[in-house]
Amino acid sequence: MGPKFTDLFAMARELGADCLATGHYVQRLHGPAGLELHRAADPARDQSYFLYATTEAQLEFLRFPLGGMPKQEVRRIAEAAGLRVAAKPDSQDICFVPEGRYTTIVDKLRPQGAVPGDIVHQDGRVLGRHEGITRYTVGQRRGLNVAVGEPLFVVRLDAERREVIVGPREALLTRSLTLKETNWLGDEPTLDDAAEAGLPVLARVRSTRPPSPARLVVADGESQVVFDQPEEGVSPGQACVLYDTDSRSRVLGGGFIAGTTAAAG
Repeated sequence: MGPKFTDLFAMARELGADCLATGHYVQRLHGPAGLELHRAADPARDQSYFLYATTEAQLEFLRFPLGGMPKQEVRRIAEAAGLRVAAKPDSQDICFVPEGRYTTIVDKLRPQGAVPGDIVHQDGRVLGRHEGITRYTVGQRRGLNVAVGEPLFVVRLDAERREVIVGPREALLTRSLTLKETNWLGDEPTLDDAAEAGLPVLARVRSTRPPSPARLVVADGESQVVFDQPEEGVSPGQACVLYDTDSRSRVLGGGFIAGTTAAAG
């Protein structure tokens, strides 16, 4: 939850509200040990990846009336209520990004990301130039404007050296990752829970990708996620959200990806 929700919570409390309802597609369910956050009933609309940082106190106050319904049902109810937005097209962009131009916002906040630099093959060859690393993302193939006779993908961004590192598709495969700034909905995993064999979980590294089987290993205060099968396009700075393996929908928690280990490393 970001500043927007912090302000909304404060206002709701000041108004004496009993709860705060949002339009997110996610479910708030009662479990054996208390309230739980679950994926939406409509997997195509699920927004649990974005809400993993919700705290237990916030979950107590929140309500998600749309989480158990498919989008078509929501539109039917809106139409029956005479709401003009009943047929509004689905939004694909962040609401505060004009015309979907993410680089405009990023360049304003981090102007150093718009400084030109080299496009470098992972073997060290300089293949070309770029106009700023903010225009690239890990896993990207299109728009590199370099040709070496093989498909190339962005495998890493080096902000300090202003380099976009590219390589073959297999270079995108990640065996494990470490988490920082974690948030757990329930008891925080400990070494006893996630011993050497690891605690079985389902790990989701992108909002558009289904969770993958993995193991959570906690040692010396560090949380590590080890994938059963190498995962493609895992990018430091993105979120990794963990779900339980029983219901396959309950959010255990997650954090930001601090670092990765290549499958071939």
